[in-house]
Amino acid sequence: MQESIKAIFTESIQAQIAAGEALPEQLETAAYVISQTLINGNKLICCGEPSSHMLAEHFASLLINFYETERPCLPALTLSQSSINLSGQSTSSQTELFARQIRAIAQEGDLLFAIALNGNEKEVISAVESALTKDLKIIALTGNDGGELTGLLGPNDVEIRVPNKRASRILESHMFTVHCLSQLIDNILFPQDA
Repeated sequence: MQESIKAIFTESIQAQIAAGEALPEQLETAAYVISQTLINGNKLICCGEPSSHMLAEHFASLLINFYETERPCLPALTLSQSSINLSGQSTSSQTELFARQIRAIAQEGDLLFAIALNGNEKEVISAVESALTKDLKIIALTGNDGGELTGLLGPNDVEIRVPNKRASRILESHMFTVHCLSQLIDNILFPQDA
């Protein structure tokens, strides 16, 4: 059993090393895009399903509150997974849950931060399609081959694709990525004297 535990830790560490080698440029670009969006007075709209939803909520919370150092609140929100917003709608509207919220609240200049483990999550794809109709920039956190989501992204969007196929390792890397972005954004917007 202990050897299995060590193997799990080793696999996780190797996945983080691979992500650390593959993603610095995308993380830097994403941090600047998010920071510029916030400097311009716009907001970050986060979404993900199902396990990625908690990461979307966590990232929005870190921006609204703070990561490690207290600072002013930053405008961010997470799209609701609750179908209460669609009461009276058909079940086929479930895949429109995020898209309808984007149509209702997104303003020009806002940024969609979409988290998808494999890039084929229907609600997230629908959200991205809706964001594109409103000319929002998109930052997509994906894994594996990026799935259908990758094909929707344009030259002004940023994809942070974790080079792994296992959902558990991708989710772990996504959590680390959210923390990395939080620190980078704080460093850009609120630089500390060394």
